Amino acid sequence: MNLLSLGPLQLGDPMLTAGVVVLLLVVITVWQMVEIVDAYDRGALTVFGEYRKLLEPGLNIVPPFVSRVYTFDMRTQTIDVPSQEAITRDNSPVTADAVIYIRVMDAKRAFLEVENYERAVSNLAQTTLRAVIGDMELDDTLSRREMINERIRQELDEPTDEWGIRVESVEVREVTPSQGVKGAMEQQTSAERKRRAMILEAQGERRSAVEKAEGAKQSEIIRAQGEKQSQILEAQGDSISTVLRAKSAESMGERAIIDKGMQTLEEIGQSESTTFVMPQELTSMVGRYGKHLSGSDVRTDGTDLESLDFDEETRELIGLDDIAEIIGEIEQTEMDVEAMEAEAQAIKEGQDIGGETEPSATATEIEPDVDSGDESRSDR
Repeated sequence: MNLLSLGPLQLGDPMLTAGVVVLLLVVITVWQMVEIVDAYDRGALTVFGEYRKLLEPGLNIVPPFVSRVYTFDMRTQTIDVPSQEAITRDNSPVTADAVIYIRVMDAKRAFLEVENYERAVSNLAQTTLRAVIGDMELDDTLSRREMINERIRQELDEPTDEWGIRVESVEVREVTPSQGVKGAMEQQTSAERKRRAMILEAQGERRSAVEKAEGAKQSEIIRAQGEKQSQILEAQGDSISTVLRAKSAESMGERAIIDKGMQTLEEIGQSESTTFVMPQELTSMVGRYGKHLSGSDVRTDGTDLESLDFDEETRELIGLDDIAEIIGEIEQTEMDVEAMEAEAQAIKEGQDIGGETEPSATATEIEPDVDSGDESRSDR
């Protein structure tokens, strides 16, 4: 019995071998015809080395065995730029590195125009970084990072557009000067800080001196104004004192005249005569102050004169209150004319009227005596 026998077909049968080969060919063919592209990729299809089209994401059928597909990532990609040594425009050696963010915009051009777009962009970025730093001074490379980034991006835009690549952003990560330059920069920074400190100190001293001078000036102005005000007040006080002394002297003189006149009236009232002679000064002052003392109005040519009230100080100086009391007492004394006539007739006839004959009242008004034999005199 033959162990290699498998029924009607044997392992070495040519028909079986052909069937297996055909099956394998079918599987391989199907495998070659099916191309799956991811959602973030694009595929460049070539047949017999000839570019045909871009394959969209999903399942794609391509010619088997003679086709090749090159995929391109359409997402933003990051490319590190290695550290580059450069010399600035002021001959200072520095080391700088950067990172570039790119994105494939046209997979066909990225496939046909450049061999390896990532390596190409990286090499172009290295040369551009050295060129940009070499065109700037050291201080600018350390402080103006934004300008360096923008210049590198602009330099990369034109060539990368031809490759179907867009440079989205460029970031210079670090710019490091050499050790000698670092030491010089530290000394410069220290000297600059010392200079600023000295300037600030000098400005502070100058400001302090100005403030002190301004304060002294204001103090002198205030003192001078105070002295001026004091002199003005002192002069005003002297002037007021002089006026008050003059007013007091005048009032005292008038008061003396009035007192003397009142004393004379008192003496006349005690005498037997009914005809009184009053001094002109007394009558004029009584007429002048009568309106204030009695409250009556004085008419001149038929025109009312307004009363002028004296203040308390003036009334006290000239003694108006005392005069008012005296005049009031005189006005309150009523004159009995008939009694005075009877008394005068009795004296003329030599009758005794019971002692010394005295006038019954003191008159403030002057009345002519029609029964008297003496000469009548008018008041002045």
